[in-house]
Amino acid sequence: MSYERYKHLLFERPEPGILLITINRPELLNAAHEPLHKELSEVWKDVGEDPETNVVVITGAGRAFSAGGDLGMIERTRGNPAAVERTLKEAGDLVYNMINLEKPVISAINGVAVGAGLAVALMADISIIAENVRLTDGHLRLGVAAGDHAVIVWPLLCGMAKAKYYLLTCDFLDGREAERIGLVSLCVPADQVLARAMETARKLAQMPQWALRLTKRALNNWLHLTAPAFDASLAFEMLGFLGNDIAEGIEALKEKRAPAFASARPPAKR
Repeated sequence: MSYERYKHLLFERPEPGILLITINRPELLNAAHEPLHKELSEVWKDVGEDPETNVVVITGAGRAFSAGGDLGMIERTRGNPAAVERTLKEAGDLVYNMINLEKPVISAINGVAVGAGLAVALMADISIIAENVRLTDGHLRLGVAAGDHAVIVWPLLCGMAKAKYYLLTCDFLDGREAERIGLVSLCVPADQVLARAMETARKLAQMPQWALRLTKRALNNWLHLTAPAFDASLAFEMLGFLGNDIAEGIEALKEKRAPAFASARPPAKR
């Protein structure tokens, strides 16, 4: 299987049956611009056709897993129906292609994970995070509805009460809290993340593969049950890119300050 067409993902075969994928834009904290976003949505189909791979481990180059959507991509999507349509399709493909991939995926969350990067991290079948990693779903801070993976998987992982709290407030969690509430599988010291992911991958690569894949397929029927809610969340997120609040969200990100959304202001007194 050739992965040569991928320019922002690195592929290694550290052991038989194990494919290590590294998100590779370390100079920008592995933020997803248009080419990387597309690659993250498509790679799972190729993995599914790869006869040499039983298990995937995915991590980030440098000190981040992925800092979410590249700001330039966000700006180019705002108010652009064609870009919104493309992003909607790719965001849906990323989640559904990970769900429909029968081979297990393990995320080694070595650094900050936000946005599309967080989608990959938490849609993985097993997620292993460093104790000091901070993660958040920051969609509302940007001025759009929580989209990507959030609605399909957060309530199943950590329960509706915690999902609503963190998705509505955009508060950050560290690795320990993410494990405590069930959002991730395991939390380990930072220097052990990749080693623990590889140890787990080694176990899965030696399991009876048909039984392993059918077990994942059966478990993922829970995710398929929430597909209508997920589709709605993606559509609502994309509506935000055509609205007014996102302009303030972008400026606040650029200026590294809290946003002051016009929609949050009380109506003027008559």
